Amino acid sequence: MNPCIIINTVRAYLAAQLDCAPEDLSGSGVLYVPNRTAQPPFVKLAVIGGRVVVSASPELLPQVKALTQGRTRDELFELPLVYGQTIHFIPDQVSDMPLPAGYAYHLLEGEALGQLAGLSGFPNSLAFDEEGHTGTGMVCFAQFQDQIIALAGAGEQSQGLWEMGVDTSPSHRGRGLGTALISWLARELLARERVPFYSASVTNIGSQSVAHRSGLRPCWMDTYSNVLGEDYIYKECIKLVF
Repeated sequence: MNPCIIINTVRAYLAAQLDCAPEDLSGSGVLYVPNRTAQPPFVKLAVIGGRVVVSASPELLPQVKALTQGRTRDELFELPLVYGQTIHFIPDQVSDMPLPAGYAYHLLEGEALGQLAGLSGFPNSLAFDEEGHTGTGMVCFAQFQDQIIALAGAGEQSQGLWEMGVDTSPSHRGRGLGTALISWLARELLARERVPFYSASVTNIGSQSVAHRSGLRPCWMDTYSNVLGEDYIYKECIKLVF
């Protein structure tokens, strides 16, 4: 898939979250955005390339701007109001990685996923609600002695953009299953003209290693949609610092 299509799809997705225009994300410096689409109270910081976006509910934006203005990118992401930083990876050179021997492998998509209804233990890649519905649209999984022991799944987050996740049973970790399944899943999505991406916490080095070994590269980083309302867990910390 053309790299321009991939990055444009990502910018459209991120711009919708931040309530800005996709072209705003190709610049540099800090951009402050009054977010009128997210349910308030809302605060989110994101960095892509040389652009940092600070998006907040209009009533919170002046307070957030006072806390962040004049700081570098690194300083912004070290502030107490930043909680739960996530790195997002997109395809770079996704390799045709061999699947580890000793397992049976399968791919399911669409309605065929109903075959796995009721399966549990794979919270990052496949989960069903009480009515048996799932937001996952495609899975690649490995079986050992007729038991599913590793599974990579992806679901559409916005038009053409699919988020991947992977889970491996503890007794089968360290054998390259997660990396191989994510690589396989990414190739299948790209073959269908879908843009895959993968997310990992900045503290989860193992998950980041899976992304790198699968041929993905970091594209953007953001925070959880934290708030500065009365129930914000770091509110007192912010008062002490600022």
